[in-house]
Amino acid sequence: MNNNTNNTGVNNTNNNRPVNIKKLGDLRISDSDKLSIFSTLSTMMSAGIPILESTESILDDSKGNAKKIMESVKEDLVQGRSLSSAFAKFPSSFDKVTINVIKASEEAGTLEDVLKDLKNQLQKDMEFMDNVKSAVTYPLVILILFIAVLTIILVVVMPKIAVVFTSLHVTLPLPTRILIFMSDVLLNYTFEFLAGAALFFVGIFLIFKFKRNAVLRVVFALPVVSKLIKEIDIVRFSRSMYLLLSSGITINTALSLSQEIVMRKDIAKVITNAQEIVQSGKKLSEAFKTKKAVFPGLLIKIIEAGERTGTLDKSMEEIAEYMDYQVSSTLKTLVSLVEPLMLVFVGLLVGGMMMSIIGPIYGMISQIGNVK
Repeated sequence: MNNNTNNTGVNNTNNNRPVNIKKLGDLRISDSDKLSIFSTLSTMMSAGIPILESTESILDDSKGNAKKIMESVKEDLVQGRSLSSAFAKFPSSFDKVTINVIKASEEAGTLEDVLKDLKNQLQKDMEFMDNVKSAVTYPLVILILFIAVLTIILVVVMPKIAVVFTSLHVTLPLPTRILIFMSDVLLNYTFEFLAGAALFFVGIFLIFKFKRNAVLRVVFALPVVSKLIKEIDIVRFSRSMYLLLSSGITINTALSLSQEIVMRKDIAKVITNAQEIVQSGKKLSEAFKTKKAVFPGLLIKIIEAGERTGTLDKSMEEIAEYMDYQVSSTLKTLVSLVEPLMLVFVGLLVGGMMMSIIGPIYGMISQIGNVK
């Protein structure tokens, strides 16, 4: 049976050989797929099922990119490679922290426990992203409704009213003339308008793709967003440190890996500076004390307590849970601010459009009354 399995693995290797290895490494899977992989491996291995058999079970239920990745993982396991080296081929799906944590757990013989930790951390990340999506959904729905109302007014209402205004030679205010102009462009130059809109969105996409860091710096500088991103970075940093330290990875290596997953450059610099200070023989808490603008005093005290008791990994877990609550609170505040602002903004725009239409009509009625 082993020979058949090996032969299958060899045949798959030969069949997949022409595939571009770089393209294979660019395969990306969703967080739900990763959660399924970590959860199944952890559960089956805890039950005493060999990792290869667990991988085959995942492969049977996988589709798309997840299936391609698990086929490669199974092939590597058949050839005697480790799970960490198999996952390392897919940097777009598994980051360096995940790879190093799995590698350290393989050496320590605690792979099923670490996979369970990775599953729990990924679950928390997914719950947070669900909260972000729900917060963004409301403004997007309002914006889409406004665009729909504007389109109906420009396509259906304005052409008819424009004919009346033109035939009566009514002097129109600037907002009304703008609406008539937009209606003419939309109806008479539909192709050109759609082409221009497409170019606009393509331009935004290209700017974000090639100037991503510049765009993110602008977004991250916004008042409420800046605070939210900082808190998210602290959560991601502390969770990564917890996973790495609890897996037996040295604090220097853990800091080096953790600074790569934060979004804000200033926080990444603080972590890099902390790594240099720790390398010089000082404690992590001492390194963060000079950067209280980034790491609040309460977090530094928790780190100090962890260093004194030799449980820095647990302290990092506590920080992650505490900051996760802070992020949720900040997100709720942001949503509570955005909702009324969006309603007021859309209300003013719709009201302005209505007044641009009704105003000239009232003007005509008053002129007719004066003539009588």
